[in-house]
Amino acid sequence: MISRRDFLQVSMAASALYGASGFGNWARLAAQQSLTQDQLLEFETFGNISLIHVTDIHAQLKPIFFREPEVNLGIGNAQGQMPHVTGAAFRKAYGIEDGSPSAYALTYNDFSALAQAYGRVGGLDRVSTVINAIRADRPDALLLDGGDTWHGSYTCYQTAGQDMVNVMNALKPDAMTFHWEFTLGSERVNEIVEGLPFASLGQNVFDAEWDEPAELFKPYKFFERGGAKVAVIGQAFPYMPIANPSWMFPEYSFGIRDENMQAMVDEVRDAGADVVVVLSHNGFDVDKKMAGRVRGIDVILSGHTHDALPEPVLVGKTHIIASGSNGKFVSRVDLDVRDGQMMGLKHKLIPIFSDVIAPDPVITALIDEQRAPYEAALSEVIGKTDSLLYRRGNFNGTWDDLICDALLSEREADIAMSPGVRWGPSILPGQEITREDIWNVTSMTYPNAYRTEMTGEFIHIILEDVGDNLFNPDPYYQQGGDMVRVGGLGYRIDVTKPQGQRITDMTLLKTGEAIDPAKTYVVAGWASVNAGTEGPPIWDVVESHIRNQGTVTVAPNTSVEVIGA
Repeated sequence: MISRRDFLQVSMAASALYGASGFGNWARLAAQQSLTQDQLLEFETFGNISLIHVTDIHAQLKPIFFREPEVNLGIGNAQGQMPHVTGAAFRKAYGIEDGSPSAYALTYNDFSALAQAYGRVGGLDRVSTVINAIRADRPDALLLDGGDTWHGSYTCYQTAGQDMVNVMNALKPDAMTFHWEFTLGSERVNEIVEGLPFASLGQNVFDAEWDEPAELFKPYKFFERGGAKVAVIGQAFPYMPIANPSWMFPEYSFGIRDENMQAMVDEVRDAGADVVVVLSHNGFDVDKKMAGRVRGIDVILSGHTHDALPEPVLVGKTHIIASGSNGKFVSRVDLDVRDGQMMGLKHKLIPIFSDVIAPDPVITALIDEQRAPYEAALSEVIGKTDSLLYRRGNFNGTWDDLICDALLSEREADIAMSPGVRWGPSILPGQEITREDIWNVTSMTYPNAYRTEMTGEFIHIILEDVGDNLFNPDPYYQQGGDMVRVGGLGYRIDVTKPQGQRITDMTLLKTGEAIDPAKTYVVAGWASVNAGTEGPPIWDVVESHIRNQGTVTVAPNTSVEVIGA
């Protein structure tokens, strides 16, 4: 198997140049405006099989800005381990030079300044160019989509996912798995899946009534590549009925289903699989635990937690690949498979620098066709920002702070709550805010902004429950997302404590008074998983708030004190 030394050499390939520092060389080239597409795509072909991995695109068809998280805490055995390392510590771990394109792509520091220097990232027409280049080198490369594809934008909402289906079909994937797709509703999902020209995989997607594998979602598919038999097993997001509204897909159940995964691995091995690839939407820590429990998986292509790592993580004999989100990266994974087993692996995390990689004109035209009916609405300017607006981080992001401010003011609430979702591009200081920008961080099929009364005790229960989803030391109890964002409320959280003891010192910010467990407070929020939630859609609430402000400024958020990190 590939050694740690080989891994480090491969991680240098993410800079597209080799040498003692790799990343630093890339930075100097970029500063001289001599970084080229060929250098970004440079790769020494290895073995006999190539995998191309994209995941968590969240319906972002066009180039965007996207800031990586500042805070990504690891709990228990994950503390201090990848991907729970950020900023300077991340750069040190991978030998990334401050201020370099790699620093911009993979960490959060100096983001606004570096964004001005290096530009936008992503765009599926640029992703297509990268895929085409890999296929030119390895024509039978497998393109695998990790899910969260048909969700997250204005046009995706308006077309019930059809814009993304049309564009992704043109990229010609070989297989995909699922998460947010199910929030289109099972009827719509079934309609799309039945017409897809590639495999829809999920060994853990079951018929809820009969507790049997769902016929529409096959557990795996075989591919003959490079003289070897490749088995790709799908793993959909396990916690759908908890993290998302179960009433939208009542006929399906999910779960991790380790035992069934082991049975599927054994089944494909018995059927002659030379290499086993799991296309996963578990989240990285769940994938690490699964890799330690299920024997015989060679590669896990990880999704859901939006991690971008320039080096695979090895658990036993299983290599876990993390390919970022929002179309910002494409992973190429070359495998040497001989005599019925994987002998080695080379990996490259390719950053999609939109100003460097030429767009594929066929896909550009197709993207423009999807957007054309909505262009006027998308481009309407709602306001402007003086602050960097970003999402990501365990406790807050400035986009979510702005959403909470909107809920407090527009819904006349004491306290606001916004879900700790990870998707959504960033907006630089000085940029105009368009309707498209607002929808990029609010678009979902259950958007109603509720206004209700809650006791202080119930608010505490909510925070404890969400905190356990995030900070339970067992990854199998971490059910997705980051901590619920709050406005008008301060608290202290000790991430080392058990459930029920993490949250203390809850304070109503407008008065400075301690939250009274017996007192009732007006709370506004959105994205409730409960059926029949009433209220205006969140994008209307945020748009009204921004129009009223004209230019928004988001103050630093110091309302959450974190202990034990």
